[in-house]
Amino acid sequence: MKYVVCIKQVPDTMEVKVDPVTKRIIREGVPSIINPYDMYAIEEAIRLKERFGGSVCAITMGPPQAETALREAIALGVDEAILVSDRAFGGSDTWATAYTLSRAISKIGDATLIFCGREALDGSTGQVGPELAEFLEVPIVAYVSKIHSLDDSFLECDRLMEDHYETVKTPLPAILTVIKEINEPRLPSLRGIMKSKKEEIPVWTKEDIGGDDDSFGQEGSPTKVVEIWRPELKKEGKVATGSNEELVDVLYSELKHLGVA
Repeated sequence: MKYVVCIKQVPDTMEVKVDPVTKRIIREGVPSIINPYDMYAIEEAIRLKERFGGSVCAITMGPPQAETALREAIALGVDEAILVSDRAFGGSDTWATAYTLSRAISKIGDATLIFCGREALDGSTGQVGPELAEFLEVPIVAYVSKIHSLDDSFLECDRLMEDHYETVKTPLPAILTVIKEINEPRLPSLRGIMKSKKEEIPVWTKEDIGGDDDSFGQEGSPTKVVEIWRPELKKEGKVATGSNEELVDVLYSELKHLGVA
């Protein structure tokens, strides 16, 4: 079996800056990490490999520095990694990103399961997994919290709904988006770290994965960022002293002033 994990490198800080012209996050010079939800996807793919055999391939679309995230994935136990990088991919929204990844995954071939994290912290849309399933024309199970069984034809798992869990069985190949309840990610091993330093990571460009030129990057993105800004955080506090009865009166007065009492 072959497991493909889609990961993303995201800023390791809340103090992100945005280019006022392009409306994109400025990533140069900003410390980055693997998107936290993708760590659970990596771990689950490795666990399935350990239980049922096969191999795990991590893939990411991003600038050259995203190679760091792929090497970290190899250190965790991923067998191979692929960087999909080309200036033509710049400005991609979730639709164009999913299209690009779908072309790369088709080039990899014979994927049994494709894993995605629930969402990326720098966008929080949760759209790439479902859109990827649309491009690849395979079923998707979102918000997976536990995998029960897996064979050559089907997978059975639990997924989180609004107020309950649902057990579903899906034919393969399929895409899963996972939540943090599914496992506890491992730490990298010394052997994995040594392997990650030596591993050659191929870089696939637009020419390597093929596809429709009009579907890549900003030109292939049906959504556009019109405006972006940082919300102003205003912190106000009051100190009240007195007896318990007096403090209750003060609290009630404040709540009444706010219209909640």
